[in-house]
Amino acid sequence: MGAGDDAAPAKAAMEVSSSSTSTSTAPAPSPAPPPSVLRSVLLSYAYVGIWISLSFSVIVYNKYILDPKMYGWPFPISLTMIHMAFCATLAAALVRVLRVVDVPASPPMTPRLYAASVVPIGALYALSLWFSNSAYIYLSVSFIQMLKALMPVAVYSLAVAFRTDSFRRASMLNMLGISAGVAVAAYGEARFDAFGVTLQLAAVAAEATRLVLIQILLTSRGMSLNPITSLYYIAPCCLVFLAVPWYAVELPRLRAAAASAAGLARPDVFVFGTNSLCAFALNLAVFLLVGKTSALTMNVAGVVKDWLLIAFSWTVIKDTVTPVNLVGYGIAFLGVAYYNHAKLQGLKAKEAERKAAATAVPKPDDAEAATRLLPEKDGGDGDRKN
Repeated sequence: MGAGDDAAPAKAAMEVSSSSTSTSTAPAPSPAPPPSVLRSVLLSYAYVGIWISLSFSVIVYNKYILDPKMYGWPFPISLTMIHMAFCATLAAALVRVLRVVDVPASPPMTPRLYAASVVPIGALYALSLWFSNSAYIYLSVSFIQMLKALMPVAVYSLAVAFRTDSFRRASMLNMLGISAGVAVAAYGEARFDAFGVTLQLAAVAAEATRLVLIQILLTSRGMSLNPITSLYYIAPCCLVFLAVPWYAVELPRLRAAAASAAGLARPDVFVFGTNSLCAFALNLAVFLLVGKTSALTMNVAGVVKDWLLIAFSWTVIKDTVTPVNLVGYGIAFLGVAYYNHAKLQGLKAKEAERKAAATAVPKPDDAEAATRLLPEKDGGDGDRKN
């Protein structure tokens, strides 16, 4: 609330007081109802709940489609390309036809800027999705979530390497603690697969590089993309990059499956349509959650989602989760929680510095008014003395 918000109730109270002294029959006006804090809190929890539900659904749905023991369609590049084609089409409809969101105008997206900024990010996004979806064939959902705890480690290390963040001893020790926790969880994994772990670690590295490059190539140039405009620009580029490994790796396998009449080459329209719709809805939920709360809230909600997925994988999918798994992930969880807490404190400190700087700098109009009033005041005193 600003100063004007505090002054309005005081002024209303003074008017009520003066009117009550002049006449006792005039009814006192009812004060304006304050904004409901409870409603804001409930809406924030609703946004978090929607994002967790959709993210949970997409992960479990992808696992169901790709796992040979479930739906059994082991073509992760094809699945990712279906997602990208679906998301690119809907994003273009929302931006160009329905005009739900506007494309960034400052700076405008020129072909040169697209080639220099969006194309590298699209290539890394294609690698991240390809590797992460492929890992579901070899690893359990619970173990994949434990490996994803390394994301802050990768992002911070790359940010220091690219000099977008400063090296801090406490932060690096925290990253080492997270890494140690993940190593303990990997040691206790009952269904350890070296190739699957390599795929997931490559996905973490590609995603962390993408996040750092977004800050370097887009944010530093004053361009801000929400999830819808991000899909509008990046999804077609990602689709083109995915076509290269798809042609070399999965197209021969799809042809072989079609020739053997195994049914794998003809995916179910309902299953893949609803899966793609969930993936697009997840991007809308990200836009809603970050826009109404903050990116830090999404990070904290992600930790809750990971625990829910581990519990779901353990109880419903019947994946084996050992006590060593839980101890290791518990250590990593504490490190991630501390990382989010440190980021929150840093954001609060920057906000306090910004407010202090805004109040400390005098306004130009006030300085000019003071220089005009000072001679007049001196002259007025001189006249009174004479």
